[in-house]
Amino acid sequence: MAHPRSRRMRALAVPLGLALTASLGFLPNAATAASADSAPAAAAPADGPLLSYVVNTTPGHGAVGKVEKAIAQAGGKVIVAHEQIGVIVVHSANPQFAATIRAVPGVQTAGATRTAPLKATGTTDVGKPQKVDLSKSQLKAAGSAAKANGQEPLEPLQWDLPAIKADQAAKVNPGSRNVTVAIIDTGVDDTHPDLKPNFSAKQSANCVGGVADTSKGAWRPWNPDEDYHGTHVAGTIAAARNGVGVAGVAPGVKISAIKVSEPETSLFYAESVVCAFVFAADHGVAVTNNSYYVDPWMFNCKDDADQAAIIDAVGRAASYAQRKGAINIAAAGNSNLDLAATKLTDSGSPNDSTPVERTVNPKTCWDVPTQLPGTVTVAATGVNKLKSAYSNYGLGQIDVAAPGGDSKQVPELPAKNGNILSTMPGGDWAYLAGTSMATPHVAGVAALLKSAHPKSSPREIQWLLKEQADNPGCPAGDTTCTGTKHINSHFGYGIVDALDAVKK
Repeated sequence: MAHPRSRRMRALAVPLGLALTASLGFLPNAATAASADSAPAAAAPADGPLLSYVVNTTPGHGAVGKVEKAIAQAGGKVIVAHEQIGVIVVHSANPQFAATIRAVPGVQTAGATRTAPLKATGTTDVGKPQKVDLSKSQLKAAGSAAKANGQEPLEPLQWDLPAIKADQAAKVNPGSRNVTVAIIDTGVDDTHPDLKPNFSAKQSANCVGGVADTSKGAWRPWNPDEDYHGTHVAGTIAAARNGVGVAGVAPGVKISAIKVSEPETSLFYAESVVCAFVFAADHGVAVTNNSYYVDPWMFNCKDDADQAAIIDAVGRAASYAQRKGAINIAAAGNSNLDLAATKLTDSGSPNDSTPVERTVNPKTCWDVPTQLPGTVTVAATGVNKLKSAYSNYGLGQIDVAAPGGDSKQVPELPAKNGNILSTMPGGDWAYLAGTSMATPHVAGVAALLKSAHPKSSPREIQWLLKEQADNPGCPAGDTTCTGTKHINSHFGYGIVDALDAVKK
């Protein structure tokens, strides 16, 4: 990707199209539409690239069924229909498919989810992982200190846990087994000894392509050497306190994996993310972690029909998850951009074909799912409680902040490394940095809040995250930080507090 960044998001989405009235069948063109259904249709052209589309209509079996007939006539193949939110995933090689289907009564928005053809068959952390070398004397000393203090063997290297008081919180309430955090990402290695005790297979799936595959192990990374992102996120949320490796923010809750990254490219397309939110909602997930943005557009502009359809489809799915009781947590991104600005340069989109530099207004061109209404948007901090150099920011755009790592903010020994240590595929551990690493800290605290307040709604959990956060205020002389001591562009309402989550 052109911009090194942690994939990210935000939630109660409003469909972009106008809602149809219940009397649609009595509109003047209804008879024409009915006769078209019964008349033999001319074959639609199929000489274009095979693309994936989202077609958005009124939720419900009847409305979706009518649109499905029109899709077939326009040369489309329905892959899955999410009737509960009115989102239909379609494949078509008709170069006029989107334009044709947008004119169909009942279709509110429709557009291609990619610019590159489908193949037969993105994450954003900063830099490559730095694996832990267990032979180093520093780690031996850390392990000895950990044993003496009743910690996990590598916990002395996790400066991020005391930074949000997660180490203290674990002694009060490590989290409930009734709370599950779904990691929408590149998959999770559930065989890792730090993750296996808390993994929920029945709430896990592979959603790549838009249809949930729940067969055993389908949720695991395609390539463990490259698709390590989701496994690292998982450890930060809920690595078990079991005498092995590291500790998670909420070591008593459950985690599940919903894989959405394409094989080889690791791109996160809209149809896969829609599937993930719907699957999470229908399987009792309490928190979703979204450390990504929906490819191929870093920002989706509402005045572009394809991008507007992506906002609409993912927004409906995220909103559905919220209505079913899940709070969505998302990363703000790693491009050091002011998301409250009126003008930004996006030179990395589309990232699945040839990027074209464009100027966007983030008020109308949204980072999805980060800027969706209701999503908790997370900025990253370092050990010195300063915004990480790479982290996006913005007054009114950032909700809370959490440790994401920063190589220029170095902790005291034995930690030494300023990035975030967590689990890796194959039973390993490594350091990474990014808002992708900050987001699971917040997801973990949200899981602790849900454990302590099981009847609280997603909106109430979000309010508690903000109310309990500790805001260090703007650094002296930093003109990018605007706002007040209580709410500002770098930290939102502040850095989350795990101890308050279980005590208040």
